[in-house]
Amino acid sequence: MARLAGRAFPLGERIAGGTGEAFDFGAWFANWRNRQGSGPEAPLPTHLKVEAADSFEALIPWEQLGDAAVLFAQGNAPLAKNGPIRLYVPNGSSDCLNVKRVVTMRFLHDEARRGEAAFGFKQTFSADEMRIKR
Repeated sequence: MARLAGRAFPLGERIAGGTGEAFDFGAWFANWRNRQGSGPEAPLPTHLKVEAADSFEALIPWEQLGDAAVLFAQGNAPLAKNGPIRLYVPNGSSDCLNVKRVVTMRFLHDEARRGEAAFGFKQTFSADEMRIKR
């Protein structure tokens, strides 16, 4: 993911007191989208849904992701704690929402919920999810 984003930077450039190496979420998404063959005319998602290994979830309005950064390394090594990646979303619905141990990111197109944000621990689980060891 970091290579696809292009430039990596110290997380502290974007998040006060942040340490480690990060990349810009928007740059990563633009490059990923180009690789998928989506042209600039394709509509942007309305939300990013992020799921963590500890069942924390965040539904983030697309408009709040302008300054989002993805932490991927500490001291030139993959994250030993809170990895594989950690998403930071400054200046959003929360002062600085961050989701550690990110395992899934989904791009949603839901005009009915545009602008709606939510985050917290998942309350309901499917039978298949109960069988998955995270």
